[in-house]
Amino acid sequence: MANADSRVKAAGQPGMDLLVVGGGVMGLWTALLAAREGLSVVLIEKRRIGAGASGGVLGALMAHLPDRWNAKKAFQFDALISLEGEIAALEAETGLSAGYRRSGRLMPLQKPHNRERALGHAQDALSAWRTPERSFAFEVLDAAPVSGWPAVEAMPYGIVHDRLAGRLAPRLLLAALKAALGRMANVAIHEGTGLAALDPAAGRAHLDDGTGLAFGTCVLAAGVQTFDLLTPLGPKLTRPAGSAVKGQAALLKADLDPALPVIFADGLYIVPHEDGLVAIGSTSENAFADPHGTDGLLDTLIERARAMAPVLADAPVAERWAGLRPRAVGPDPMVGRHPDHRNVSLMAGGFKVSFGIAHRLARAVLNEIEGGTLDVPLSFTVPAHFDEAGRI
Repeated sequence: MANADSRVKAAGQPGMDLLVVGGGVMGLWTALLAAREGLSVVLIEKRRIGAGASGGVLGALMAHLPDRWNAKKAFQFDALISLEGEIAALEAETGLSAGYRRSGRLMPLQKPHNRERALGHAQDALSAWRTPERSFAFEVLDAAPVSGWPAVEAMPYGIVHDRLAGRLAPRLLLAALKAALGRMANVAIHEGTGLAALDPAAGRAHLDDGTGLAFGTCVLAAGVQTFDLLTPLGPKLTRPAGSAVKGQAALLKADLDPALPVIFADGLYIVPHEDGLVAIGSTSENAFADPHGTDGLLDTLIERARAMAPVLADAPVAERWAGLRPRAVGPDPMVGRHPDHRNVSLMAGGFKVSFGIAHRLARAVLNEIEGGTLDVPLSFTVPAHFDEAGRI
């Protein structure tokens, strides 16, 4: 990032350097990294920190498959590698755990062609999943590393042991990020206050409570609400810039080794956490009547998890969770400067991958704000998403 002495607000303009709208994982990483660079930051959150999709329970950190390597897969790989150090620094700074572990991932092979493809991916990983210091295997095994995890019946053609994947505890990470921000004199957090309107030309934000704030740059990171906030800023699009995808998940109580790998099978995640908790998730619902209620779809997911891992057969449900996750019109996160407003940037979308890459996206967006380049794949950029949505 450019030197933070290069202010991002116009000379003489009162207010903060950076206004961050949204207290989820995208907004918190943006605020923290900006504050570390010396920028004055105000973060506003309509409800409370982690009230949206980031306050869920799953926390799986999954990599793209290592075949057909491209810029998007490389970006995610680099982010997953660097996240380990970022979280270690955050935990050292705050004394709080983020529940992070590079636990790996197990993927049962349920059909013959699944095994054939997996053997090819194992070769791909030899070159793709490596850095000068480390490498991560994509192993094809005949049996699970730990008996019964998953059930033998679930893996008739063996199993993949992906050594790159990991997990974290979403709420613990948000708490650590908030704590780090709370220690910084150049940061103010306002919960229970949302953005009513944005006036980029004047560099002013109008809040729900009737007050106004002057800003140098505003980063919209408000989850699904971001897409509505974008509408009055233009351009006119034939389709919305993004939408909400409902997810349902659960926490089970089970006395398991927290170092066990994540299990992933046909959209089902089973994620062992610390403190005797196992997360089960998640649904991806594009149509729904109740955005925050759980129902039979979650019941089915829990039943599948119990069948996949019989050790969970009698594990009681500690919590059922549902929430709306932001999906941009394209398949990737939507980040960077708004093409029509130089003092408005986005940190949006990425409903399945945000926790693994939010820190890396935040660095890229802040670098662009400070006069540098936006070092993300082209498909992540705001103009690319507007083109996908269709400009009128």
